[in-house]
Amino acid sequence: MNKKTSLFLILFCFVLSTAFVASPFSRYPADHLLQSDDGDEEPVLITGSFEYTNDFVVETYYVEHAVGLLDMTGFVLRDKEWELPVEGQVLGFMDLDEENNRATYQLSLPAMPSGEFNDVDNDGNIEKGLQIFVVAYNPNLSGGVFSEGDDRSMGWPGYLASIRTDRENQDELMGGKLVIWAADGNQEFPSGWGDDGMLFTADDPVAAVPAGYSIVDLDSDPFTFSREQNPELTLYEPDDIKVKDFSDQTYVEAFGSMFEIIRQEYAFNGVSSKQPDWDVLYEELAPRVAKAESAGDPYEFFLVLRDLGLAFQDGHVSFDGGEYERLYNENNILGGWGFSVQELEDERVITVYVLEDGPADQAGMQVGAEIVSFGGGPVLEAILNVEPFQPQSTEFGLRNEQIVFLTRGGIGEDVTVGFINPQTEEAAEETGFFAKLIQSIKDFFGKSTDTKAEPKLISRKMTSIYELDSLFAVFQGGDRDEFALPAEYEVLPSGVGYIKINSNYDDLGLLIRVVERALEIFEDAEVLGLVIDMRLNYGGAPLGLAGFLHDDIIPLGQLEYYSDKTGQFEPDGPMDKVFPNENQYRFPQMVLLVDQFCYSACEIEAYGFSQVPGMVVMGMFPTAGVEAETARGEFLLPEGMGFNIPTGRFTLPDGSIFLEGVGVQPTHRIPVTEESELSGVDTVLEGAVEYILGNFSG
Repeated sequence: MNKKTSLFLILFCFVLSTAFVASPFSRYPADHLLQSDDGDEEPVLITGSFEYTNDFVVETYYVEHAVGLLDMTGFVLRDKEWELPVEGQVLGFMDLDEENNRATYQLSLPAMPSGEFNDVDNDGNIEKGLQIFVVAYNPNLSGGVFSEGDDRSMGWPGYLASIRTDRENQDELMGGKLVIWAADGNQEFPSGWGDDGMLFTADDPVAAVPAGYSIVDLDSDPFTFSREQNPELTLYEPDDIKVKDFSDQTYVEAFGSMFEIIRQEYAFNGVSSKQPDWDVLYEELAPRVAKAESAGDPYEFFLVLRDLGLAFQDGHVSFDGGEYERLYNENNILGGWGFSVQELEDERVITVYVLEDGPADQAGMQVGAEIVSFGGGPVLEAILNVEPFQPQSTEFGLRNEQIVFLTRGGIGEDVTVGFINPQTEEAAEETGFFAKLIQSIKDFFGKSTDTKAEPKLISRKMTSIYELDSLFAVFQGGDRDEFALPAEYEVLPSGVGYIKINSNYDDLGLLIRVVERALEIFEDAEVLGLVIDMRLNYGGAPLGLAGFLHDDIIPLGQLEYYSDKTGQFEPDGPMDKVFPNENQYRFPQMVLLVDQFCYSACEIEAYGFSQVPGMVVMGMFPTAGVEAETARGEFLLPEGMGFNIPTGRFTLPDGSIFLEGVGVQPTHRIPVTEESELSGVDTVLEGAVEYILGNFSG
């Protein structure tokens, strides 16, 4: 996918690039006064600032920040795939204040810019025209300091830019300030919007502009043209990207404000099995909100938000109860019985972790024990009755959530668990109803009671304690190194090259550089094959890394948002795609590893890899099937609470939904067995290596 286009289009998932180092021809001494033809001063140094509420782009994805003077020819042409030429890029210094979510900048204007000329006076005569620019946030991603090659910029800026664009109307300009430059005093520029309310169309009124630079204020009527030497231009965070802050409202007001938005803009409205019944849901929850407000009960307000979230079948829907969520967790999650389980291919449920000296350990449970009953009934029925911690987009995601939280509860809760330990020389003492029943049957038929030969059913009552080790052993795939690089690589002893992409929610430039360095090293080393591991990657921004491995465009989904103007979901920009990278790498065998903990942007990345010719997709499960765009759906609510929904969906040409609820499916599935869960060996990676070695023909 184009790494730059999407920041111009303000997408959560996608990324842009340029640099923090100014062009050698972009600097001009600030104390030198440029003179226009008529002797008037003109702009030489632009300064300004911006503030932001959604901090993931500015503070997470990028570490090399800049602003840029960026050519707006793409907007003049209404061409969102117009590629910004490197000659027209001018970069400036930016000072980021993360603590206060703001930044300041300064940008020196070149004496003669190198943007595209546009004749926009609509007088029917062919003229040279003038150059049109916007100032926008323009961080560096990878490669050189300018947007070129793999780091192309396309379309026109709309995020943290000196202009405001209409997200409900194909990103049409609606205000802010432009920077224009005319080579002579014979050019004209629009002085207003015209009857159609759009800029650079046939009905625009026009006014003459002087040679050199001018700042055009689109918020005045008619437009005003400023020539001050050091203008200040504010960069705007678009309203739809801003966090929707209802925290100062009452419970009833905040819930109503949020509900009105989500019932219209939820990404999967109109999709069967995804859209909640809004009327029924509101009738159920609104009285509870009113009751919580009347009673001054913030905990009840959180429980309403939780029930609202669980009404969705969507892993991107989330809720945050602040300190009241901690109270809920204390009552329902923080207690554990010191063991965690996994369901196998044959539908047996076994213990995969036992906390030393925890309740299960004290009851004699061992790792590998088969859980037969839980809470007085069959364990499979108990799993079905578990309320998930968060909403899920797929049946397998829901099942995993229920298995994980089967062994969680409040602190001090009692449960009776029936289990059979792995067969050992020393069998545990038999107690409980089930054990006695089995023993009676054996005695009746005269079967041997040799404890060395027969596994024993043990039934134990356990009391939960405060412990999280058993939860973190399995939650979202288990332990992971929070300090790991976004990507790591090695040549395995087998001679296979291995890349682990840990996170797409990190320093994106570093991720790209590490992946390409690995590919280059592997190719030089003539590895026997390549394994790309996308497991345990919770998403962030897809980068089109498959472009290193394929020289054709890989089509992805078409992003769509709800439009207030049409009342329908409308395409937002061109269809997303993975572009071929300038540097290409080839390997005799390639395997992509996936699991149900590859979420969101990770899934788009994995899908791109899956479309590379010769790529084999391997795993125990598909990717999570949690795919949507969430940046516009964040709400701040009273009492420090929050709610988040996806508002953008990806569709395929046939109108079907891209990846959501399905994920990237393995072409070679590895079964979940007792050996895979207990051996301590990564059987999926082992299977990938065996596949490569078995098919190597070099």
